[in-house]
Amino acid sequence: MHDVVTRLEPADNLEGEHRGHALGWLRSTDDVFRRVKPAEPSRHLVSYVVPVDPDDGDVLLVEHVNAGLWLPPGGHVEVDEDPYETAAREIEEELGVTAPVSAAPLFLTVTETVGVDAGHVDVSLWYTVEIPRDQPLRPDAGEFHSVRWWSRDEIVKSDPALFDRHLGRFLRKLPNAERGR
Repeated sequence: MHDVVTRLEPADNLEGEHRGHALGWLRSTDDVFRRVKPAEPSRHLVSYVVPVDPDDGDVLLVEHVNAGLWLPPGGHVEVDEDPYETAAREIEEELGVTAPVSAAPLFLTVTETVGVDAGHVDVSLWYTVEIPRDQPLRPDAGEFHSVRWWSRDEIVKSDPALFDRHLGRFLRKLPNAERGR
């Protein structure tokens, strides 16, 4: 896990701070997994996986029931599971899609949670996956109110409080090839 976080190149000072916090946490513990829902231990690993339409660079977000936000699909890393495997598992469980997830995370955040399960800290690795907009989806109705494709412009023009607070920074780091033309 330490190597995965070390290889991430921070896009800005805040991601650099988050990487430093994550590396310090990893040096201080050998248990990075959530053991008891919702928050034991109080800091644990999460894998987000951001679906990106390969034609226009729009991103698919889910209106998450517990968080009350538009978020990328994803979830907690299970005990002894690699975060990459979590990303692949979550995209299949939450959207009914099997697709190759990026081999390494693009982004890292350390964030105190909000909503129903507020108050613990998620150390989140953000992966990407290319999914065409016309790909049939089977969203998990128990976890999401709805799902929708968002253009970068729609996100920028929307109230930032609707989204994960780091989504805009993630979108700025998303490679040009995955942003659309």
